[in-house]
Amino acid sequence: MHIDNGTIPLSYSGYLRKKQWVVLGLFLVLLICFIAAVGFGSVYISPAEILQLLLPGEGERRIELIIRQIRLPQALTAVVAGAGLACSGAVMQSVLRNPLASPFTLGISHAAAFGAALSVMVFGSGVMAGSSAGALNIPYSMVTVGAAFCFATATACIIIFIAGRQGASPQVLVLTGVALGSLFTAGTMLLQFFADDVQLAAMVFWTFGDLARADWTDLRILGTATLSILVFFLANTRAYDAMGMGDETAHGLGVRVKQVRLAGMMAASLAAAVIISFVGIISFIGLVAPHIVRRILGEGHGFLLPASMAAGGLVLLCADIAARLVLLPHVLPVSIFTSFLGAPVFIYLIVKGGR
Repeated sequence: MHIDNGTIPLSYSGYLRKKQWVVLGLFLVLLICFIAAVGFGSVYISPAEILQLLLPGEGERRIELIIRQIRLPQALTAVVAGAGLACSGAVMQSVLRNPLASPFTLGISHAAAFGAALSVMVFGSGVMAGSSAGALNIPYSMVTVGAAFCFATATACIIIFIAGRQGASPQVLVLTGVALGSLFTAGTMLLQFFADDVQLAAMVFWTFGDLARADWTDLRILGTATLSILVFFLANTRAYDAMGMGDETAHGLGVRVKQVRLAGMMAASLAAAVIISFVGIISFIGLVAPHIVRRILGEGHGFLLPASMAAGGLVLLCADIAARLVLLPHVLPVSIFTSFLGAPVFIYLIVKGGR
């Protein structure tokens, strides 16, 4: 049988082009949903009114305040937080070779939440400025981030240690994450029991998971830290691809597996800690978004990670829009909708198991 030598390269080129179009399509849909997120709410703002604000001297003052002070930072926070959590989940799944790994399922989110709650109670790093979830103010954000990161890192080290033991199965890692999550949840409840009214209110509202609490200053810190970690992930795509073929194969290709695994888990933990410190617990984004993308694009991290960023931001934006519109004029915490979405997917992955 005659095989044209140009067939395989052309075929592969077309295959890559399809992946590129999928990634581009995801970012395009993300842009459309971003515009929708800025427009939808208790006060509807049309795309024409949004466009008017870009022109000097145009647009109503009331609309300008709603967009620039409320809607725009909230939508940007959703994109950054969703991208960070989704990409962190994809990296954890790769370096641990566990399809159920994510900051939430491995207990890292709960550990970061405990650290942040501890900083609220001990260091006074969270005070209530009003009666709504969006009024939670964190004046010493770096203290909160530092405390959340310390506990998230400790949990990640435990997961890495267990993953390094011979014969540690995905089920063992998930059960370990469940146990650690339960432990830190109990610790958070203990802090809440001894907290005064103001501290308790701050802790409860903080753990709801709310994108509206981040202002422009918080968004700058959140965006800088998260985007830096995303760049680090993208720079290590080849190492993650090699580790997907097994540790021995990766060693043969010159990858320092232990160092890459440790650095990946630490970076993913830092991303989760920073995001959780500013917006609270956003569950299942790190699990759902990477698996949606894997169904479409496969395992190549050169496409998987950018697509996971877009999918994570898209899922969280859609959840935020739903949280605003379902019970108008009341706004629900966005984590309610991500949990409703993530729980069935998590159960599906457990049922499919080995496949």
